[in-house]
Amino acid sequence: IGVGLVGFGLFFILFGMLLYFDSVLLAFGNILFLSGLVFIIGFRRTFTFFFQRPKLKGTSFFFGGVIIVLMRWPLLGMLLEAYGFVTLFR
Repeated sequence: IGVGLVGFGLFFILFGMLLYFDSVLLAFGNILFLSGLVFIIGFRRTFTFFFQRPKLKGTSFFFGGVIIVLMRWPLLGMLLEAYGFVTLFR
């Protein structure tokens, strides 16, 4: 279930970007991606991954971008998410 949710989340994010940053598709993709991540590695491990002391900057940018996308500012939100994603996984 988790891999499917992550796959659909990435598909909706890509499709939302191809359709000139459609905010509904991007928001749906973000929600599916995060819920799929929780299904794959579990709630506790997801929480501890995102909220480690050295990764708080990347986490804040990533979740801030998700919130901005949910508030229907897709371009700014995706830029913040991308920066947070790179900061988290470098």
